[in-house]
Amino acid sequence: MKPFDQFPQKIRGQIRFVLTDIDDTLTLEGRLVPAAFAAMERLQSAGHRVVPITGRPAGWCDHIARMWPVDAVVGENGAFYFSYDRREKKMRRVFWKSDAERSQDRRKLDRIQSRILETVPGCRVSADQAYREADLAIDFREDVPPLPMAAVDEIVRCFTEAGAQAKISSIHVNGWFGGYDKLSMTRRLFEGVFSETLDQVRDQAVFCGDSPNDAPLFAYFPHAVGVANVRRFMDRLVSPPAWVTQHEGGEGFAEMVDGLLGIEDGKD
Repeated sequence: MKPFDQFPQKIRGQIRFVLTDIDDTLTLEGRLVPAAFAAMERLQSAGHRVVPITGRPAGWCDHIARMWPVDAVVGENGAFYFSYDRREKKMRRVFWKSDAERSQDRRKLDRIQSRILETVPGCRVSADQAYREADLAIDFREDVPPLPMAAVDEIVRCFTEAGAQAKISSIHVNGWFGGYDKLSMTRRLFEGVFSETLDQVRDQAVFCGDSPNDAPLFAYFPHAVGVANVRRFMDRLVSPPAWVTQHEGGEGFAEMVDGLLGIEDGKD
């Protein structure tokens, strides 16, 4: 990974889309920092399209799409995207699976949940689970004392042995049934919201993230950026981001945005 302050000036001028994870990318110590929110405002004011891509639940994503300075949001690791038309005051919700399929998946996830809680002491169902439509989130360090990575791996094993996908974020293990992830739903979003294919504009986009569940996006985008705390997961990232900020979390995101917009001195 190269320091983001070396990001070439000629590429900065080509960027039209800024995609970003939320937890520990826009947040710092569990809070959305003012610098990160203000950075999203600056991006939109400058004409950039802003899209959070998160493992957080549908309930949160409805709020984010309505209330934040964003153009759309991908949630639950790719289970859906939401886009709010402020002029029409209408929310567009696009899910990877049908209502019936998600109901069937929920019954299977309930069985996995019981096994995980019996098998891995100290973990807990995420506090935001009630607002989820498609996945099961197991908390290993948000509202519980941090668990060792061996315990996190055991949570993943419980999911995968039951035939589910499992991804590790900085705070949760998320599990679901279905052949989707953050990248595959982002492709659908670009076609449905921006009327462009992601492959056509990948060189005009930056993705910013921090953890293993961002790996598909780190691998896909040539201008992927990790906030400084991504270094904690380097031994688990097959494809690390090309660039890394000096600061962690939301402060690192704001650092990246300031660099893209020319608010700070950068190097060509």
